[in-house]
Amino acid sequence: MLDGFKKFILRGNVVDMAVGVVIGAAFAGVVTGLTKAFLNPLIKLMAGGNDKFSTLQFNLHGVVFPIDDFINACISFVLIAAAVYFFVVLPVNALVARMHRGEKPPDPTTKQCPECLSEIPIKAKRCAHCGQPVMAMVA
Repeated sequence: MLDGFKKFILRGNVVDMAVGVVIGAAFAGVVTGLTKAFLNPLIKLMAGGNDKFSTLQFNLHGVVFPIDDFINACISFVLIAAAVYFFVVLPVNALVARMHRGEKPPDPTTKQCPECLSEIPIKAKRCAHCGQPVMAMVA
């Protein structure tokens, strides 16, 4: 019973969904706070101390488009994606690779034609592409 549950949990799509929902939602607030509390003042400091970054915007027919919010969202997205990749995806991939380390790879089902280098079934005696006779693989 627990073995089946372990296989279900370690399937790629379940792990990806859990990562996207739980970790992404929880970490989004932290990264947004970091961006607004640390990166915005750092950008302001690099701009010479004046608050040009928070007033980055353009007007189109009286409608204001704040560019600084978009830049903050992009920075937050990159930081969240990097954190999820390095702290969740890589460890899960290593765990799955460790679980499959002792398994024997499946037997090949195709071989390469020596004449035209196309893939043909392993039991074929003649290439379907060029008609060249090929030697059968000995099992």
